[in-house]
Formats: sequence, C-alpha cells, structure tokens
Amino acid sequence: MKWIETLSPWLLALVPLLLALGAAWSARQPRERAWRTAQATTLGGLGVSALLLALGAAGWLPAGEGGWQTAPLQLIMLLLANFIAFVVVRYSATYLQGEPRQTRFVALVQAVFAAVSVAVLSDHLALFLLAWFAISLAMHQLLMFYPDRPRAALAAHKKFLFARAAELCALTAFVLLYLHHDNARISVIVGAYSDSQASDGVALSLTEQAAACLLALAALIKCAQLPLHGWLIQVVEAPTPVSATLHGGVINLGGYLLLLFSPLLLQSAPAQALVLVVAGLGSVLSALVMMTRISIKVRLAWSTSAQMGLMLVEIALGLVELALLHLLAHSCYKAYAFLGSGEAVEQDLLRRRAPGRSPSWWQWLTAGLLSTALVAGLVMLVRGVTEAPALAAISPWVLLTLALTVLLAERGGERTRGGLVGFLGLAALVVLAYVGLKSLFASLLPATGHTVSPWADLWVSALFLLLFAGYWLKRHGLHYRASQTLNRYCYAGFYLDEWVTRNTLKLWPHELPGRIKAKQLHTAFRGSSL
Repeated sequence: MKWIETLSPWLLALVPLLLALGAAWSARQPRERAWRTAQATTLGGLGVSALLLALGAAGWLPAGEGGWQTAPLQLIMLLLANFIAFVVVRYSATYLQGEPRQTRFVALVQAVFAAVSVAVLSDHLALFLLAWFAISLAMHQLLMFYPDRPRAALAAHKKFLFARAAELCALTAFVLLYLHHDNARISVIVGAYSDSQASDGVALSLTEQAAACLLALAALIKCAQLPLHGWLIQVVEAPTPVSATLHGGVINLGGYLLLLFSPLLLQSAPAQALVLVVAGLGSVLSALVMMTRISIKVRLAWSTSAQMGLMLVEIALGLVELALLHLLAHSCYKAYAFLGSGEAVEQDLLRRRAPGRSPSWWQWLTAGLLSTALVAGLVMLVRGVTEAPALAAISPWVLLTLALTVLLAERGGERTRGGLVGFLGLAALVVLAYVGLKSLFASLLPATGHTVSPWADLWVSALFLLLFAGYWLKRHGLHYRASQTLNRYCYAGFYLDEWVTRNTLKLWPHELPGRIKAKQLHTAFRGSSL
C-alpha cells in the first residue's frame, strides 16, 4: 500500500486545510452561502477524519509522517473535534437566524476547529504551541460575540489573561524539553519516557522535573480548575453554540496535553502531586457548588470544571485509558447538553416538582452492602483474568461503589422510582460497561507500565468519600447545621472567584461596557421607530 503512505500526509493536512479555507471563504460570503460552506467543510473534515481513523486502525498509516502524529490518541481526538464542529455548525445555522453577526460566527467556529485539528495532529513543539495560541485567540472573539454584556467582557478578559499564563508555562516547558533532548519532535521526546525507557529506573533531571510541573500547571489553568474557574462560569453569557464549542471541543485540550505527555508526568512525583491535590480538591468543590445552581447552563459549566478535574486526576494516577474514555464521553455529552439546554430546563422543572423522599438508614446500609458485594465480586473476577496495573487501582472501584450506592438507595423516591431487580440489572450493566470500555481503550493506547501509588490511590479514594458525604448532606441532611453552613459556602462558590477577579483587575485593569438598562433600550427603540 505504497500509495497510501504517499497520500497520508496530504490526507492529514487536508482536515485543517478544509476548515481554514472554509473560514476564509465564509467570511466573504452572504449568510446563507456562509452556512452552506461551513456545513460542507465540517462534513468533509468529519469524513476525512473517519477515513484516517479507519486507515490507522488497519495499520496502513505510517507513524510520524510529514510532521504529523498518527497514533490512535491523535486520530481519535481528530475525529472527536470534527464531529463536534459539524454538530455545532448544523445547530447554529438555525439557532442564530436573525443575528446580525452570523458570518463572523461561522468563520470563527471553523477557524477554531482548524486550529484544534492542527494541535492534535502536530508532532512539533512550536507548531503545537502556535495552534494552541490560535485556538485561544479565535475563542476570545467568539466569547465576545455580545461585546456589550459586562459579564461576557469580564469573563473573556480573565480567560485571555489565564490563557496567556498557561501558554507561557507550556512554552517554558517546551523550551526545557527541547534543550534537554535537542529535538523538537513531540513523538521523540515522549518516546524517551516510554515503558521501555522508564523500566531502567533512571531518575528525571531537574530540568525534566520542572518541565513536567509546568505542563501540569498549564493543563490545570486550561481546564479552568479552582480558583481560576470563574471565566468558565461567566462565559454562559455567550450564545449556546459558543458554550457547546468551548465545553465540548476546546477545554478538553488541557487534558489532551497531559495525555500526550503522560509518560513524562507519570515519572515526576511533584507534577503528579500538583495535579492530584489541585484538580482533586477542585473537582469535589465544583461538584458540590454545582448542586446549588438553578440555571441549567451555569450548572453545566460547574459540571465541566468538576469533570475536567476528575479527568486530570485519572491521568495523574496513570489511568490514561480511563481518562481518554472520560474525555470522549464528556465532550459528546456536554455538547449535547448545551445544545439541548432549552429542553433540559423543562425536564429539570418537572424533576424538581416531583416530591422526593429521603432513604432511611436501613436503605442506605442495604444499598451500600449490595453495591460493595457487586463491585467486589467483579474485582475478583477481573483480577483473576488479567493482571493489568490499571485495573489494580482501588479509587475507581470506590467511586463506582459509591455511585451505585446512591443509585440503589434513592430508587424508592418519587423522582427515581423503580424495582430492585431493574436497578441491580442497571448497576451490573454499568460495571460491565466500565470494565469493557476501559479494556478497549487500554488496547488502543501504548502501555505506560506505571503502577498506581498507594498514597495517591488513598488520597483519591478519600476525596470520593468526601464528595459522597457532601452530596448526602446537601441532598438529605439539610436540617443539620453543618449542611446549612456548607450550603452557604457552596452557594457563594467559596468566594474564590471574587478574590481572583478583584486581584486580576487590580493587576491588569480592563474597562467593562456599561450595563444597558431595559428602560433606556426601550426608549431608544421607540425613538428610532418614530
């Protein structure tokens, strides 16, 4: 198949090229033609991405061809990005009808995903960083789609500054890695920390440790982890398709960065500790704050911060296949959730109107014992079949047990009515799906040979127990004083964003647009109509 080897670099370059040309062409066309162009380019990008993944799965794509990476991680991410692009463009063509800046929007969306395609395929440090920078600049323009909204302007200003900080961290890390390896190819640098190299037990140098910590810090900032999370919550002022683009296709790039350099991260104890502490605590706090929010889009934004934190924790534990599965599921779900947020409002109102009934202590105990027995039996079965290090971690099984406990205990409420047999069947299906999908993605990624640290596993298990306790207090223990205090702090977001915003504007002031009062707007509209 020599013709495929010759054609593959051009196919890889075709995806971002299609989107870039579509962005340039759409910006110069009338609205209807601009939308048709965008739908054609995103559909073409999706088709080529699917073809590339099929060729890669068949082993017909040469590795590192023409400066592009063709490993399963890159091809899966490319297909995901182009799928989100196609869905967002199709939805936006109807959603934005009547908006005066449609042409600008459709051009910027294509530009964003063209840069995303370059970032996930690039095998050069400089090209990766340039693509990352281009994504951020294009997203900044999308977030300012309504420039007269003060909250949108504030969120875009904070994101702009935090993105530059993340890029500075990544740039410094890349320079350190280039000086250490005397090579700018990402595949060569990552290959130096592969399983075969790591088995020698050679300790990282100070330069490599610093690079790993800087990459971890860049990923934490890009994934909007606490306390630098406020911009992610406030950008819901932008149109819904912008939120779907951000939450479904862009914010995951921080996780992709750590997945890409996971062989280096997993050999650096300081970098792992940084991610486990910051992302772990941030994930728990964000999940608790989410429970106090009424707005669907705001709840989804807090959920993204929590999910990104959990994904980074999975990478730091060495569960890279689980992190990739989490990334794909989160991207598709969050894009769907934002695009369907109108229907979600009605469904949430119906759910809230339904009377709830707190389970008794006996129901909680029974659910906990059943869940523990179910998961423990499966763990024994899995460990009897395979000795994969990734399946030896305790914390994912703890989280699964706690989730099933909540599912089984609350089955008697009006909101989640159902029989025990049906819920046990659903629980067994969830457990089997977890093991099956985890094994599937483990076969797609190269083995890291990393053994999960007992202390890290214990820390993450403790965080999951803390999250379960917080959930119980906020859902079923509101009559306790501790729960009321916790609810007050959660409602305020633990005052973290106020502190960050105040200091950010003090260090880098930014003039925000004045808020338009409805009465003034009505008067101006009447005057213009006369």
